[in-house]
Amino acid sequence: MLDGSDGTAGASQAQLQPAAEDVRTQLDILLASPDLDASARARKFLRYVVEETLAGRANRIKAYAIGTEVFSRSADFDAQGDPVVRIEAGRLRRALERYYLSDGQADPVVITIPKGAYIPHFSWHTPPAADASASVAPQTHNPVATPPRRRWTPWLTAASIVLAFLAGLVLWGTWRDSAPRTLQTSAHVPPGGPTLVVMPFAALGEPSAARTYADGLTEEVLSQFARFKEITVLGRETSRSIPPGADAARIRHDLGVRYVLEGSVRAAAHRLRIAGRLLDADTGAVLWSQTYDEDLQVRDLLTIQDDVARKVATAVAQPYGIIQRAYQTRTSARPPDDLEAYACTLRFYDYRAALSEESHATIRTCLERAVALHPEFATAWAMLAVLYLDEDRFGFNPRTEPVTAVQRSLDAARRAIRLDPENVRALQSMMMALFFARQPDEALAVGERAVALNPNDTELLGEFGTCLAQAGTWQRGAELIEQALARNPGHSGYYSGVLAVYAYMQHDYAQAESLIRQAALEKFPLYHFVAAVIYAQLGKAPEAAEARDQFLRMRPTIFEHWDEEMAKRNYRPEDAAHYAEGARKAGFPVPAQTAAEVALQASPPQR
Repeated sequence: MLDGSDGTAGASQAQLQPAAEDVRTQLDILLASPDLDASARARKFLRYVVEETLAGRANRIKAYAIGTEVFSRSADFDAQGDPVVRIEAGRLRRALERYYLSDGQADPVVITIPKGAYIPHFSWHTPPAADASASVAPQTHNPVATPPRRRWTPWLTAASIVLAFLAGLVLWGTWRDSAPRTLQTSAHVPPGGPTLVVMPFAALGEPSAARTYADGLTEEVLSQFARFKEITVLGRETSRSIPPGADAARIRHDLGVRYVLEGSVRAAAHRLRIAGRLLDADTGAVLWSQTYDEDLQVRDLLTIQDDVARKVATAVAQPYGIIQRAYQTRTSARPPDDLEAYACTLRFYDYRAALSEESHATIRTCLERAVALHPEFATAWAMLAVLYLDEDRFGFNPRTEPVTAVQRSLDAARRAIRLDPENVRALQSMMMALFFARQPDEALAVGERAVALNPNDTELLGEFGTCLAQAGTWQRGAELIEQALARNPGHSGYYSGVLAVYAYMQHDYAQAESLIRQAALEKFPLYHFVAAVIYAQLGKAPEAAEARDQFLRMRPTIFEHWDEEMAKRNYRPEDAAHYAEGARKAGFPVPAQTAAEVALQASPPQR
């Protein structure tokens, strides 16, 4: 109740919780603060949930209500299919956490949005003491009208310190003897996949500043890691329960994790040195380490935290990152029949790097077996959607079934999203399936949502960049692919191939040749086609003939339906016509007049 009129317990609670006017004052401070790193839409979200709670309507705060009343979605808004509310809630939650770790440390009232809900929680930054005789009622989400009484006395302060010390000893003993084993996961964690715990970053140098920086960086790293669904990351409560100096072997024994990320922040004047390293908890081996030097006079703290956390997460947790490579090395020694379902996802990334028809069939079968055993495994369904699509777009191992490959791809992608709406791999597969179903606008909208969820995922960046480029947004597409290449140089063949096409479309044939030579995807048919048209435009007839003959050996019938191949890739008429020009020069049996060329001839001249 807002008036706190339910007896002694209510009176004690009134001392512990902020009044409605205190909460509104804090809300005004937040919304006016340039230090709250939140968009106008997120601030509107915050005001809505706070005011609804203060008005006693917390039970109305649901995804549908937020979507329609805050984000102006229509009455048929589907909160499961459109994750806008979940995405914005996550961003707002992180923005509030950062604010209170830095510029909001002195604010009297703390407003948070607990994970898994949209109803805000209100508390005093330093909870005031209650009367010794009062029994304390459990906290609720509703603020109370009576302002707190602040009766801190020296003896109470001393008692608090003693109690905190004793509580710390109890927690340490509990962790040491019976460590918590509950992971912060969902029902959709990868079966048999790697697990990781992020140790609280150690504070070195100036104690007060370094501690704030270290705490904020730990939180941001946890948030960034949580975006990658192929690994399981223990929650922040478990991370915080690990005592300083605990060794990796003990953490492995007590928590059952395989990988430990630890780091430190050293502050001196306006300089920061941030160090991080990844340990194999089984062996104690250092799998990765990196140091970042930053200047607070050049970049602000939140920008530094966000940038460093992104770099750490990308290096360690992305699909082609340190953990995946280490885990694959460990599992590859087992006989193929004994590989767990998760191993199929690792082999999927091998296939994506080489784009080999031989491995396509094997991994498709493996993933089909995985989803049969684990029908809730969203990531496996998403990867299977990509393999089904490759039957159509690359001609790999097509099946003669009543349902087309593109439709099977769409069905698998939809299932993945139903299982886990915020799974980036699921959204990526839906984007790709929609794109080849000739729905490019819908596909690119899904791609934008996926990148908003995890801009560190190089597999996603490369595929989204490819879709953007083929649909005509060549420059932005190329920029995303170059980002993916910079973050994941080990996957350079695929990225270089797409960048070669970009250079070709810009008539920069010399750059296109340099890039296609770097690609070297010998088992991928379209690699040879792109190489042939580039060499032909450069007048290098022998090289063009060799690449042409290799492609025709691999895909001899593709030119019988040339127009369809161009259409399903959503090329603009001018780009498809440019391809046809180069293909004819290379000696490919392209139709005498393609649909794209007819469309261009029918178009009015540009003025």
